[in-house]
Parts: sequence; C-alpha cells; structure tokens
Amino acid sequence: MKYGIDMGHNAAPDTGAVGIKKEDDLTIAVGTRVISQLQALGHQVVNCTPKSASSVMDSLSKRCSTANANNVDLFVSIHFNSYNGRTSGSEVWYASNSGKKFAQPVLTEILKLGYVNRGIKEGNFYVLAHTDMPSILVECCFVDSADDMKRFDPDQMARAIVAGVTGGQTATTPPPAPSDPEIVKLQQALNRLQVYATPTGQPLAADGKLGPQTNQAKQRLKTIFAISPAETEASNRAMWEAITSITVDRVVLRPNHGYGPAVRYLQFRLSVPPTGLYSDATVSAVLAYQKAQGLAADGVVGPATWGKLVP
Repeated sequence: MKYGIDMGHNAAPDTGAVGIKKEDDLTIAVGTRVISQLQALGHQVVNCTPKSASSVMDSLSKRCSTANANNVDLFVSIHFNSYNGRTSGSEVWYASNSGKKFAQPVLTEILKLGYVNRGIKEGNFYVLAHTDMPSILVECCFVDSADDMKRFDPDQMARAIVAGVTGGQTATTPPPAPSDPEIVKLQQALNRLQVYATPTGQPLAADGKLGPQTNQAKQRLKTIFAISPAETEASNRAMWEAITSITVDRVVLRPNHGYGPAVRYLQFRLSVPPTGLYSDATVSAVLAYQKAQGLAADGVVGPATWGKLVP
C-alpha cells in the first residue's frame, strides 16, 4: 500500500500551535517515525510535507498536490490541538466514508495510550477536501495540556497511527543514533552560512546526525569552496579552515587582492559566477550589497560586511 504522510504546518508562514511544546516539532517527531515504521513494514510512503510555502494556502495546496500526483492510497495529515490549557484528548477527522473507515481504527489505537476520547469527526478541512483518495487528519492530542504532554511519547503515537492505518501491523522504530557534537557544530555552521541541502532548502536540524540533508549541504559547501568532496581528513580540514576564515577570522577581501574559498563563498552569496578571484563583477556586487545594507560602499569585505552576510 502507498501512504501519503503529511507532517502538519512546518512551512512558514504555515506554522503550528504553540503551548507547552510546539506543534511543528511534534508533528515532525511523530511523522518521521510513522514513515520509518511504514517503510519497515514494506509499504511505500510519500512525504507530502512541503519544504517551503509562500502562504498558508500554498502550503495546503502543495500537500494535496503531492499526494494526488503520487496516487497514494491513503493520505494521513498529522496535527496537534491547542485550546485553553484545560482541554485534552485525541480526535480524528475525515471527509468521506472511505476516510471514516480509517479514522476509527486510528483513534481506537491512540486511545489505548490513555488519551481522552474526543471521537471521530466529519469535517471539510482543505487537505481532506482536496485529496483524491481516502484521507484523515489526526489531532494526536493538545500541546497546551499538561496531562497530554506528560503522556505523549512520539514512538507510541507513531505506532498507534501505523497500527490504525495498516489494520494492526506494528513496527519497532530503530533507536535514534546518538548525537555527535561535531556534527552539531557542522550543522550550525552550515545554517549560519545559509548553505542547505538544496538551493531552496530549509535550515538543518542541529540534531547531531549526519543524515541525507546534512550530508548534501556539506557537499554543497565543499563545492562552493572548490574543495574535494571526498570524505578525507585533508578535505574536511580544508573545509573547516575555510569556514573559520569566514565565521571567526573575518578574513578581509579587497579588489584584486582576494582569492580562494572565502571569495568563492562571497560570490555564491552574491550570485556572482564562482571564479575564486575578486573580479570586477564581484566588486560591483559587493558595492551594491554594501549600499543596500547601509554600509560604507568601498568594495572591501571586512568584519562589517561579513557581519551582515554571516551574522
């Protein structure tokens, strides 16, 4: 079976509720586990969560378009509720009889975890009304409820959802890899340099895990610096030396006197062809940037200009 999993919100300006915890964080925590568990059971899974959006409506539309384009068999949108700090419990929404058939089993499994039963409900939410297949929206519990947040466990919630949509199948999520402080440092540096997995990507989670997004961003940075992508001690050392020259040393670059990785990064940020030489085109781009930022427009990239480019 092919499932479309939507981790609600997480695409600014489409952001979730905030209470004791943040809905955006919890939908990712549950959603990534649901995806892993379904895949472990041999199912196909499409992540329908958009990486970016220009508006809330654009965010909702992209989720539906992804599910429809991939012809998933069931669309599951994962959310968390918020109200007045006193209301608690779980509910599952549907918009069709075909969706209702999945809503009740999912809620039944979640209620086994001890949450208050708020029932299954029919509603015309955008993601339910604009998907072409059976679809459900799961409100796992309330982010502003002390009782719900004390009870909440992302692994248990994911297993309950998976059991509900698969007719009782369960899979154990592998324990997360331990966080590596050096990878956290790399992720923070990549975010600071605004180098992500793709040109239109989003900041990395500083979780200390060298996952696909972090690895892709690292390789992009090496390409920008014109450093060998090979995972060797020499290559990684050269990468960190270049990072340090920008973020710590604030190396001063002057027209016709600058060259190397720092210049190539500067050209990347200013959309100038990456020659590694402080060319006339680079000078023009720097002058325009300095004027736009209210800096002295002298074409010299020093601490003030670096401070704007890499705060």
